[in-house]
Amino acid sequence: MNQAIKPATVSQSRTIEHIITGMETSDGAGVKLTRVLTQNLQKRLDPFLMLDNFHSDDPDDYIAGFPDHPHRGFETVTFMIAGRMRHRDSGGHEGLLQNGGVQWMTAGRGIIHSEMPEQEDGVMEGFQLWLNLPARRKMIPAWYRDIPKEEIPEYVTAAGVSVRVIAGTSNGITGAMTREDTEPLYIDIDLPAGSTFSTMIPATHNAFVYVYRGALTVSGKTLDENRMGILANTPQADGVTLSATVPAKVILISGKPLGEPIVQHGPFVMNTKEEIYQAIKDYSEGRLAGVS
Repeated sequence: MNQAIKPATVSQSRTIEHIITGMETSDGAGVKLTRVLTQNLQKRLDPFLMLDNFHSDDPDDYIAGFPDHPHRGFETVTFMIAGRMRHRDSGGHEGLLQNGGVQWMTAGRGIIHSEMPEQEDGVMEGFQLWLNLPARRKMIPAWYRDIPKEEIPEYVTAAGVSVRVIAGTSNGITGAMTREDTEPLYIDIDLPAGSTFSTMIPATHNAFVYVYRGALTVSGKTLDENRMGILANTPQADGVTLSATVPAKVILISGKPLGEPIVQHGPFVMNTKEEIYQAIKDYSEGRLAGVS
């Protein structure tokens, strides 16, 4: 449901500290994608571990999908802009992720799942974000939720900016998901040409913005299409203001850093090498997802 909202007045906007160009790669059974947030940025963008952007109208780029694979120690947030993806996992969950929907999965102590395209042609586009779990919650039971487009709160500003709040709170609107430890804000923003949008972000949180259509400026610095801007952690900044001279679509993400060691080995993210060795052992012996 759309709600008319007056955006917050940000007294000092964050600036763009660094612009990131994603790395073209493939994952799963050969799905072509752009890895925007890579391992070398995990400490800087704590609690976020990875961001992938997939976008193609060529079935050969995505049709093989992501067959069964394991995870432990973090959460995955998949936002589908276009296309259909079928999820199945070792906990017996199954769901169809469709246009505008979100899949939120807590891997916790372990889960094995597949994500397979349920289409033979057309555009497949979206993002997958990896969100870390604190050490005390890395071994909680796995959990899963499908969030259809209709269940994601949306508001529109007087300037005609449309905002969908996937997680956290933006301009008084609470999103579909909240997380106490990492306090993620995840919003999808559609800015008409000539519009400006502002939202508050705690100064202690790490934040970034990714432009997937058009271009925008942040404190006078331009961020072009398919670029991620890491937002500076300026103590005096109380939020961020985005300005669009052309139509733009972006995702804005921020979160509270955990400040804990990060040790990643493929689909496992723990705090120590010993915990990684245990995850590999549990998976090889069929105990990762609690299946003996």
